[in-house]
Amino acid sequence: MGFLMELSGSDVLVGELALWPLHAGFMPWQLVTYAFLHADILHLMLNMFGLWMFGRELEQLLGRRAIFMLYFCSVLSAGGMQLLVTMLSSSIYPTIGASGGVFGVLLAYGMYFPKRIIILLFPPIPLPAWLFVTLYAGVELVFGVTGTQAGVAHFAHLGGMIGAYFMVRRWRHHSRYRE
Repeated sequence: MGFLMELSGSDVLVGELALWPLHAGFMPWQLVTYAFLHADILHLMLNMFGLWMFGRELEQLLGRRAIFMLYFCSVLSAGGMQLLVTMLSSSIYPTIGASGGVFGVLLAYGMYFPKRIIILLFPPIPLPAWLFVTLYAGVELVFGVTGTQAGVAHFAHLGGMIGAYFMVRRWRHHSRYRE
């Protein structure tokens, strides 16, 4: 729905829904609404592909309610991390996209199915899920610290992973949603 509003050219509404830094127009609802906006159709499709690829098996294991809670927690923690980073860097750019939630689902996949083999497309290398997730997080950290790929919220991706990590740990501690 948010992406359709973007396509219609409703810049004012999109501006209200994107996640703005604390010093540049932040509103509390933006911690959720930013995840319904995307830069373009490719951004939307990549997020949907990631959710389908890693989320469907998690949903079978955990159930719809749990996967929704995991995703939502990841979106919130990604937004929180992005707010922290933009505050420290004095950035004035808004954040959009569901990638933080997708990265949370990816991390949970790696925690619940660590030995599953994931084959990269370029180059076609088979990796266990735990290693794939760890390497991907490392790449995101390096890109975030070095400022590589301007316009990509690398720390939001990591924030989504952090939120998912604590959610899965909590579930395991309380004997809920164990493998």
